[in-house]
Amino acid sequence: MKRTLPLVVVFMIGMIVILSEFIPHRPFSKINETLENWFMIISGFAMLLGQISLIQVNTSKIRNRDENWQYNLAGMISFVLMLFVGFMWGMEKAPGLAGHGESLQAVLGMKPFDYLFEYVYTNLSATMFSLLAFFIASAAYRAFIIRSFESNLLMITAVIVILGRSSFGAMLTGWLPESWNILHLPKLTDFIMEFPNSAAQRAIMISAALGIIGSSLRIILGIERSYLGSDK
Repeated sequence: MKRTLPLVVVFMIGMIVILSEFIPHRPFSKINETLENWFMIISGFAMLLGQISLIQVNTSKIRNRDENWQYNLAGMISFVLMLFVGFMWGMEKAPGLAGHGESLQAVLGMKPFDYLFEYVYTNLSATMFSLLAFFIASAAYRAFIIRSFESNLLMITAVIVILGRSSFGAMLTGWLPESWNILHLPKLTDFIMEFPNSAAQRAIMISAALGIIGSSLRIILGIERSYLGSDK
């Protein structure tokens, strides 16, 4: 019964949500709206559990002085600081327990939470993503090695796009007459990005959508049961 009841609930809710998309009228529309509200409530509790788990994992590593525990300490200090300033003075137009913090806003130019988010978190995120450029360059180098027709085509297309997005590409083919404008690297780059690239992206999105539909049907029909804690 402990395993049958969740499967029945999942099947019923899944079918109601699917039917509400095809029959957007009562009672399906109302039930779907209620389920979406329940989902938001459950998501809130899930975020709370995630924060509790974050605190437990980091405090355990700090207490045991695990390897690189200093980073866990920095993470916990940042977490507590953002939580504190958010509760005390709020964010954007929402007030906190101590109001809007007008005196702090006069010094910082904005609320402490927004200041830390804008000038600390955003910059750290940009730095983190900029490090990915080295991994992308390494992956691109391996992908551009000519081993087959596909890799050769990929390399040629990438070179055209890179040159077409630079001023050097415009200068390189700027001497061609207007009747051959399709061979101008900027024009050729725009063509590649608008048609072949868009077609490939849409194919990937369609494949991902089909994969999501397949996974959803497996869960609704009870074929996929890993969310119960076991595949059986």
